[in-house]
Amino acid sequence: MTTHLEPLIGVEVRDEFNQQHDQTVRTEIEAFREKAADFLAGKITDDDFRPYRLRFGCYGQRQAGVQMMRTKVPGGMMTAVQMERLADVSDFCAAGKGHLTTRQNMQFHFVPLEKFADAMHMLHDVGMTSREACYNTVRNVTACPYAGLTRHEVFDVRPYSQRVAYAFLRKSLTDSMPRKFKIAFDGCTNSDCTIAAIHDVGVKAVIRDGERGFRVVVGGGLGPLPVEAKLLDEFLPAERIVNRIEAVLRVFNQYGNRKNRNMARLKFVMRERGFDWLKEAIDKEYADILANGGIPTPTTVPEGFGAHSSKPQPLGTGAQLPVVNKGPSGDAAYDRWLESSVEEQKQTGYAMATVKIQQGNMTSTQMREIARIAREAGDGCLRVTVEQNLVLGFIQLALLPRVYVALKAIGLGDEGAREIQDVVTCPGAYSCNLALTKSMNLGYAAEDAVRGYDDPLLRNLQINISGCPNSCGQHWTAEIGFYGNARKIDGKEVPHYQMLLGGGYDEQGVMRFGLQIMSLPARHATIAMTRVLEHYKVNHQEGETFRGYVLRNKVEFFKKELLADLAKPSPSDPEMFKDWGDDENFSLQLGRGECAA
Repeated sequence: MTTHLEPLIGVEVRDEFNQQHDQTVRTEIEAFREKAADFLAGKITDDDFRPYRLRFGCYGQRQAGVQMMRTKVPGGMMTAVQMERLADVSDFCAAGKGHLTTRQNMQFHFVPLEKFADAMHMLHDVGMTSREACYNTVRNVTACPYAGLTRHEVFDVRPYSQRVAYAFLRKSLTDSMPRKFKIAFDGCTNSDCTIAAIHDVGVKAVIRDGERGFRVVVGGGLGPLPVEAKLLDEFLPAERIVNRIEAVLRVFNQYGNRKNRNMARLKFVMRERGFDWLKEAIDKEYADILANGGIPTPTTVPEGFGAHSSKPQPLGTGAQLPVVNKGPSGDAAYDRWLESSVEEQKQTGYAMATVKIQQGNMTSTQMREIARIAREAGDGCLRVTVEQNLVLGFIQLALLPRVYVALKAIGLGDEGAREIQDVVTCPGAYSCNLALTKSMNLGYAAEDAVRGYDDPLLRNLQINISGCPNSCGQHWTAEIGFYGNARKIDGKEVPHYQMLLGGGYDEQGVMRFGLQIMSLPARHATIAMTRVLEHYKVNHQEGETFRGYVLRNKVEFFKKELLADLAKPSPSDPEMFKDWGDDENFSLQLGRGECAA
């Protein structure tokens, strides 16, 4: 497999490029080590150190003395070797745990600052980085996890996402923007695997008159005020994607709000000045780039960056997988796994399997074992989805029973990927300074509440949960969404969740945000959810989608009739004052948000 973007350079030039890149990265890691030592010794203040460390993906937690380390996975693509190194890093500094995010990153929590530089070296050894995974920068560029595999593909977007990700790394233009900037690539005809509509720039592969190109939208975003991206280009030649995105970045860098971080995203520039003005400003910068040059499209990227290769990967034989004498034939769980999580590829004789990772949480043992499975049964790569799952590609159809058994052995063989029980959450108050509630614990409770829902009408819905309004769990985009808040009852703090209904894609495939229904005590959230689901099952009209059902019944019905009795907790019930998973009464604790420093 080749693309017209593949660089026409020799091995010597590529080796020299990799050596220069290695020297750059090693030098900056050692500079980080020195700066961290100065901070730990009290030579520089936290305010001085914060923006510096955030550029390296070093994020503060609500727990003192430890950090969160966010590792980029460009395009959501990594090799088995890289996954094994993530396991090494988790053992070295994060208690053997890792968390896959809704932006195809891997996060490590409770990392001591004094171990951070060594961990960055460990990542760089295999071509990975935490650089600019946080702060006011271009964040991890996401891409369709099924790229190169699916039969519904226009063309493989990975080479383009890979070059865009590298083009804007370590650039003065993107080093300190008004706020973070998010880019997503989608190459499918039947879905939107990266939710382009919620990004600052979202691009979708199209072909016109035999030419590759992208449909480009701009100005999307979630947070407390979600905005759907607007169409910038119906067709942009594929080779101009870096130029076009640079034009958007220039406008954002110049006109983004640097005084109020809550109003600093590109969507607010669009709201304040209007889309017509925004498009005109982007077109002006784009014309200047075409005439006078700008950030060049990379002719190559460092080895391991995005894990995409133009050369076919050797396919696994499954020799080291568990032996299945008769296979799990007749096993209902295996049949459900095949139905829900496995899809045949465009390459005849092969399948891709979506591995359900519960809320994105993995142990180092699971990381190593799934890397082994990818190597033994597939193409040696793993792909991260925005639902916090992993995709294994190029599995020979005959090996599927053995892959299933191997996954079950490490606790990753559950069926139902991308279904109602596959709940998406952010870490919440487990570690985040801004979170109000422990969203992961509600996620576990929600999974239990919908376990056994076999009706396809309900099974294909999605639940997303965030611990605060900032929407790291992308609660606006799901049929059922929750985000944490807090209220006082008789002077006592009670954890609450705002419930949203009807998000997701409409009949035309357009992303629509959920409607805010009401704020509920945390302990009533699962009751409200199951009540709505049961009502929908019984009262939906023929062929009616969940969103259609919500719009037909209107917010007032849910708020004032179906769920009215759940709005207020009983002060005499001691459980109402506890968050999910807690034994102690809820206490609102907020630290300083560092997303934009």
